[in-house]
Order: sequence, then C-alpha cells, then structure tokens
Amino acid sequence: MSPPRQSFRMTGRSLARPDRAGRLVRTAWPHARTRLLASAWFLALMLGACADIPTGTPPAISKVERYDVKAWPARSASARGVAQEFVWNAQARNQWWRAYAYPKLDALVTRGLLNSPDLQAANHRLSAAREQLTALNASTTVPQIDVGGQANRARQLTLPLPPVPPTAVYDIFLGQVQAKYTFDLFGATRYANKRLAWQTRRQFWQLQAARQALAANIVTTAIRVAALRVRIDATERLLRLAQEDAREMQRRQELGAVAPHDLMEANRSAMAVAAILPGLHAQHLVARHGLALLLGVAPQQAPQDLEFDRLAVPQRIPVTVPSELLKIRPDIQAADAALKSAAAEVGAATAQMYPSLTLSAAMGKGGFDWSSAMGAAGSIWSIGASLTAPLFHGGALRAEARAARNNYQAAVQDYKQTVLAAFGKVADLLLTLQQDADALLAADMAQEAAKQALADVRAQVRLGALAPAAARAREQLSIDAQLNALTYAEARLSNTAALFTAIGTQPLHGQPPLVQP
Repeated sequence: MSPPRQSFRMTGRSLARPDRAGRLVRTAWPHARTRLLASAWFLALMLGACADIPTGTPPAISKVERYDVKAWPARSASARGVAQEFVWNAQARNQWWRAYAYPKLDALVTRGLLNSPDLQAANHRLSAAREQLTALNASTTVPQIDVGGQANRARQLTLPLPPVPPTAVYDIFLGQVQAKYTFDLFGATRYANKRLAWQTRRQFWQLQAARQALAANIVTTAIRVAALRVRIDATERLLRLAQEDAREMQRRQELGAVAPHDLMEANRSAMAVAAILPGLHAQHLVARHGLALLLGVAPQQAPQDLEFDRLAVPQRIPVTVPSELLKIRPDIQAADAALKSAAAEVGAATAQMYPSLTLSAAMGKGGFDWSSAMGAAGSIWSIGASLTAPLFHGGALRAEARAARNNYQAAVQDYKQTVLAAFGKVADLLLTLQQDADALLAADMAQEAAKQALADVRAQVRLGALAPAAARAREQLSIDAQLNALTYAEARLSNTAALFTAIGTQPLHGQPPLVQP
C-alpha cells in the first residue's frame, strides 16, 4: 500500500506540512537557513582573520632602576673648578649645546641644522611619506567617484547586401559618472594604512636621531679643531726649545765642550718634534674640512677655530631614568614604530587570505548621435557587486603571512637590542665622565706642579745658579704636562656632548604623525 501523499501549506516565512498524526509541522524556508549558514561562515571568517595578529606592543624589558652595575655618585670630581652634577630623573633641553656657554658654538650648530643637505633630504623624504600616507587614506577609506566622456566616429564593415552599403559609418557619444568602493571586511586596507603610517612615524624619529647626531658631531668636531690648534701651538713651542738646545749644543761642540754624539742627539730630538707637526697640521685641516661639511659648506669655507679655553664644561647633566628613556630617545622610538609596522604587515598579509567585496555603480548618457544621447532614450546606468575570494595560489598567501610573522619577530629582537644598546651607552658615558674628571684633576695637578718647578728653575737661571738649558728642559716638561691635561679636557667636553645625545631629548622640530587606531 502506498504511503499517503503529503501536502504543504505556506504560513508566513515557513512551510507547514502534516506529520503522521495529521498535525502541521513548521519548517523554515530554505533561503532562511542558507542565510543563517552564510552568516555563521562570515562570522567565522571574521574571527579567523582577527585571531593571532600581534598588537605591536613593545616587549617588556626587565625593570631597570639604574644603568650601570653599581651606583655612581651624584657629582664628579671637581676639575678646573667644575664638578659635574648628575641630576637623576631630569630631561635635557632640546638645544643642549647651549650648556657650553659659547655663542660661537651655538651659531655653528644652528647653521649646520639649517644647511645640512642630509637633513634637508631626509626632511623632504618625510614630507613625501606624509603625502603618500594622505593619498593612501583618501583612496581607500572613501568611495572613488570619477567622471568621463567619450566621443568616437567609427567605420565598420557590414554584409555587402543591397541596398545596404558594404561599410557603415557611425558616431558614439557617451558621458557617465562612476563610483566604486571596496569594503574592508577583514582589515586588509586598515592594516595596510597602519603599516604605512608607522613607517612614516619611523622616518620622523630617524630624522630626529639624525638631527641630534648632527648637533653632537658639530660640537665634538669643533672641540676637536680647537684642541688641535692648542696642541699645534704647544708643539711648535717644543720645537723652538729643541732647536735652541741643538744650537747651543752646536756652539759647545765647536768649543770642544761636548762630544759629537751629544750634538747628534740634540739634533735628533729636534727632528723628532718637527716630525710631529705635519701630522698635527693634517689632522687639524681634516677636522676643519669635516666641520665645514657638517655645516653644509665647502671645505674652503670652513669657519674659524673656536678658542678652547672659552668652552665651559656643562655643570648640570640631566639623566633620564630608563623608563623615560624608552619614550624620548629617537632610535628607540624608531624601533618601536618599526615593530608596530611589522605587526600591521602581519594583519595585512593575513587579511589577503579572505574575501573582498567591491560595489560599483555608474550612470550617464549615451547614443549614436548627440540628440539621442541627450534625450530620455540615452539614459544608461549600471550597478554591481563583486565578491572575490582566494581559492588556490599555490601556498603563496600563507607563505607571505609566515614571512610577515618572521619579520615581526625580527623587529621584536631589534627593539630589544636597541634598548639594551641605549642603556649600555648611557652607562658607559656616565662612567667615562667620572673617569675623565678624575684623570683631568690628576693631570691638572701634574701640570701645576710642572709650572711651579719651571718658575723655580727660571728664578735660579736669573740668579746664575743654573744654565739656560735647564729652564728649557723644565719648560719642555711643563708643555708635556699641558698636552696631557689637554687630552683629558677635550675628552671631558666631547663625552659630555655624547651623553646629552644618549639620554635623549624632545624632538628638535615638529611632532610625530598620528596613527589611527
């Protein structure tokens, strides 16, 4: 016996069919179930696209309360009347070179920051990056609307059937407005924009690091040039003293008072001092040429030497705490921006594996002659949607996503290394400045003792108790002590500039570009 035929009745948005007992059972429309499955599939895709994408948060560095392995004193030894005070949890001002209290040095740094071709090129590259970011945001976050027109006259072959001519000549007139927008369903556009934004921010901090490095190079080079001038003057004095000794030895040898080898030794000493001068002059000119290039001018336009004694040792040295150093030091901020850019790259590469939806629309007028194109019959329009999903790319998309994740992990390690190097640099310079002060204090004491001994010998020479050669020998020792102290004085001034750069300052010019969350 055949089963009874089932009948269906439509009720609202469902189907109703009788069961074995004759009761109506509601069944959802097939398209409603399809919509539910599609929604679940789309939600799963959304969650999958957002899962396991790094946020770009910098890795936690172990808590650091001080830079070196042992606590350092709050001030250095007092050398040449200045004991440098290290002020903890303070921040250096932007124009830190003014602490040297030398207006000519300030003018050199200002000139270099304004005229340096490297800085100007980097500034233009940053401006270009900002404009590219603006263009990318404008082209991806709002619909693109274009207007176009077309007017053609064409000649086309037709079938040679009378009375139709073998060819036809016709015109086409077309004008329309087109709109297009791609929905950022899985964040591909958003991550790409963030990646470029963080790259632009990285360029900003790299420019700030270049400015600080240029200022430090100008200061240290100017100090070097001034110290070389003092060293040359002192060495020329040593040469004159050695030549006087050689001339006196020549006279004594002619009188038979000394042996020939004593004269040869005196001449050798004079020539040894004379051999030092060419190298010092070369170093001085090379340093001056380098300073000119830092200022953005030709070597022949190098500025005049600064007076070394006019350079005041900065007395108050602000020392940024490690936690604040992470926020203001340019190279650390650049590494942080590179890390966030790499995280956005991971998001963009992941989103490429998911579908994209584009809507387009157009409307306008068209026809085979001007009157028909402008009439009611010439109205044209179109509207459409395009859904594209990757199906098979030979594993390329997944490989790109894995590459982006590896780049991100590399950026994490680069950030850690940058932070550790910054901490180490500050620690080394703090220790170096302490040692510079101690060494300069000892060298100044030795120089002062040599000056006192020279004064005593000169007094005895005036009284006839000693020969003039004794005064020249003692003056040579005094000059040697002066040159030794000059080495430590120059190092103290230069290392102070390096510490100002290492502890970081606020940007010298402008503010970093903002990145939309």
